[in-house]
Amino acid sequence: MKVKEAHDSSQNAQGKEYGQRQVKSRAKKQQVEAIDLRALLIQCAEAIASNKQPFDRELLTKIRNHSSPYGDGSQRLANYFVDALEARIAGTGSQIYQKLMAKRTNTSDMLKAYRLFIAACPFTNVAYYYSNQTIVDELVGQPTVHIIDFGITFGFQWPSLIQRFANREGGPPNLRITSIDVPEPGFRPCKKIEETGKRLAEYAEIFNVPFQYQGVASRWENICIKDLNIDKDEVLIINCLHKMKNLSDETEDIDSARDRVLRTIKRMNPDILIIGVANGLYNSPFFLPRFREVLFYYSSLFDMINSTVARSHEARILIERDLFGADVFNVVACEGAERIVKPESYKQWQVRILNAGFKQLPVNQTILKGLIERKKELYHEDFVVDEDGGWLLQGWKGRIMHALSSWKPKESYNNQ
Repeated sequence: MKVKEAHDSSQNAQGKEYGQRQVKSRAKKQQVEAIDLRALLIQCAEAIASNKQPFDRELLTKIRNHSSPYGDGSQRLANYFVDALEARIAGTGSQIYQKLMAKRTNTSDMLKAYRLFIAACPFTNVAYYYSNQTIVDELVGQPTVHIIDFGITFGFQWPSLIQRFANREGGPPNLRITSIDVPEPGFRPCKKIEETGKRLAEYAEIFNVPFQYQGVASRWENICIKDLNIDKDEVLIINCLHKMKNLSDETEDIDSARDRVLRTIKRMNPDILIIGVANGLYNSPFFLPRFREVLFYYSSLFDMINSTVARSHEARILIERDLFGADVFNVVACEGAERIVKPESYKQWQVRILNAGFKQLPVNQTILKGLIERKKELYHEDFVVDEDGGWLLQGWKGRIMHALSSWKPKESYNNQ
């Protein structure tokens, strides 16, 4: 709401400031509006796929002249796509992407982007609330919980759960969190995981919640279960939100990392598995259909941010550059093993998880109704919160962007 108010007041101020110049700029504005950047991007991708030179370079120059990281939604979108197309033509996608990943945003900037994103968009907020409420419901009357978090990054999900545990009737449970994330390049592969653990430990101490933390830096498909120190007397929660898209699939290996990780999780025999996935279809091994899908998907995301956040907001570019732009670059500019962003639809994930030996739980209607009400109160009317086949869905203007679901191993489910 604060973001929306800031946006409205900013628009009013801009109206007063620029009102006197509207007549002079009208012709130029009409010229800019006449250019369909999305159509030009598709045309350019087609030229690159057909190796039409120098036509593809001419289109890139035209798109570059009308794109900007500080413009409207379509200009900002075009800015990141044209960077990726240029790198694809030059054959430098992999090298540039590695530099982007090495030049990670610091925690302070990431926190600014995170705060703005959850204020402007319910996707992360809803995912955390859904996951945390599912954990709380599963933990009723239990003294110890062990959460294994695949892809914890900065650990932003867990402070709110720690607060809820602190206020639990009968006292907080003993909380263990095991963080699993891929090693970082350089001399300290566990640096971010360790820093996240320290912050969470300090937070748990403030609220007097008994807390243990273990960080594991490893590729997910190489995890050894015995290294996780699972205790059969604790409630075991597996949490994995929106990071499965980075695992390799059948295009790289017949027995894909996605299926191997799911089978490993099944062997852990969790009390509950919580999955969140990006509902994307831009995983084709063929460039052109993949480009069209990723362009449509991110057009919705950039439109969403443009509709809810003022252009001048300093953290907006952090969201677009670090949360959106890096993934766009990888999907468009990289191929083979270097292309690591490979989302699937939630229905494709449903088949995978069922085949791994899990039973899907129905969406908790109390959670769903509460989230719909919160969305109405706090967020733009064009956001979508719905359910389908056991999945809680989120989207923008009819396009489903994210999906959440909960699962139990089939044996434990049948024994209940």
